[in-house]
Amino acid sequence: MDFTRNLYGTSLSLLTDLYQLTMAYGYWKSGRAEQQAVFHLYFRKNPFEGGYAVCAGLEYAVHFLRNLKFSDNDIEYLTSLRNAKGDELFDLDFIDYLRNLRFTCNVEAIPEGTVVFPNEPLIRVSGPLLQAQLIETPLLNFLNFQTLIATKAARITEAAQGDLVMEFGMRRAQGVDGSLSATRAAFIGGVKATSNVMAGELFDIPVKGTHAHSWIMAFANEEEAFEKYAEAFPHDSVFLVDTFDTLEGVKNAIKVARKMRESGSELFGIRLDSGDLAYLSIEARKLLDEAGFPKVNIVASNDLDENLIASLKQQGAKINSWGIGTQLVTAFDQPALGGVYKLGALQDEKGQWQYKLKLSEQLVKTSTPGVQQVRRFLDGHGKFVADMIYNEAENLPENLKIVHPLDITKQKPIAAGTPSEDLLQPIFKNGQLVYCLPALPEIQQRTQQQLQALDPSIRRFLNPHTYPVGLEATLHQLKTDLILKFRHLK
Repeated sequence: MDFTRNLYGTSLSLLTDLYQLTMAYGYWKSGRAEQQAVFHLYFRKNPFEGGYAVCAGLEYAVHFLRNLKFSDNDIEYLTSLRNAKGDELFDLDFIDYLRNLRFTCNVEAIPEGTVVFPNEPLIRVSGPLLQAQLIETPLLNFLNFQTLIATKAARITEAAQGDLVMEFGMRRAQGVDGSLSATRAAFIGGVKATSNVMAGELFDIPVKGTHAHSWIMAFANEEEAFEKYAEAFPHDSVFLVDTFDTLEGVKNAIKVARKMRESGSELFGIRLDSGDLAYLSIEARKLLDEAGFPKVNIVASNDLDENLIASLKQQGAKINSWGIGTQLVTAFDQPALGGVYKLGALQDEKGQWQYKLKLSEQLVKTSTPGVQQVRRFLDGHGKFVADMIYNEAENLPENLKIVHPLDITKQKPIAAGTPSEDLLQPIFKNGQLVYCLPALPEIQQRTQQQLQALDPSIRRFLNPHTYPVGLEATLHQLKTDLILKFRHLK
């Protein structure tokens, strides 16, 4: 399903920053619109002070690029823009160029659900400079947020240790798209269900929910409220027990559960939404077990994240389902991933690549030149051991060695014959889609497989071990030479 069309109509071509259009205009006016270029999208630092990220958002990018076309309304709006003198911002000939523009770039990308690390290109775009530049902002918009949320979800589901995790964050999400894209990314990260019905429809994600405190308050007493809810949902009832007194609420839930059993149905669960969740879940479990309801689930909510879940587990909490809201869908402790999109190479008149590099006073912000690819090396059991960023436009040396991009003293030789795979896969060739988009459950399964291939020390929440990622030695030397050249030191 092309959900971008369903949500936003046929054109997202103006989902960009103005400076992308002004640069496009400048390229066109200077005769460089068709010059071949290579851009890379990557992030510089793992989110949440963690050891990895989970790539997500590619499907949004695919739908955007397939439908990249300036509509009549887009053209009308661009024609209306004015410069500081009050004249038309763009020449009408350029407006006509945009009207007839069709996407013709090559795109390679790392599949969604792949574990990724800083400085690795998640997407590589090669093709006409104007087009490759124009799509920067939307690509960052799609991948930055969904990668962030998928990573947060992966951390939360790891903390839950196999328990059911549900996404309950729609009401606290950052708008309509923030809600929908967060739900999708959370599912990629390992969440099994959502309360978001529209996301359920668009992405075929299982939907689950209970009831609010207002349901209890709408009746004469708590027991009656539970009874009426059970009548409506005899096989799916989860009672929210903390409206007045939590443990008394559990006792009322047990009373109704007995009546349900007499009529041939079973209470599915209770939900705790406040208070000392460890203590209350332990006491609730005792009450339920003593009453003959050992299979009734205990669901917890209330601003949970991976750290709180891990703490509750350590305290022996008897919770087996988790409803995660604000902390997940807003990535509460880190609101942005900080991905960037940088030019790596331009072709000259002879068809030769001229490598490009953006300098900075901060080494971490100095970009890497070349036509980059990522090679992942594995041990004999399929576990990940190191990633190498290399220049696909040049031949690799026989003896491979990776160099840390920020510390030349950290180097790792790669033994000949080490199993490996290149992560960037063809998505578009000359503007035509050549990639088969996987179903969302397949992406979720890939995430779990990828995480299991990581050493547990890299997955831990506090002070994770650093996974080895570096530049292939000749690419590192190329980068060093360009830095010296541009600083006029060589």
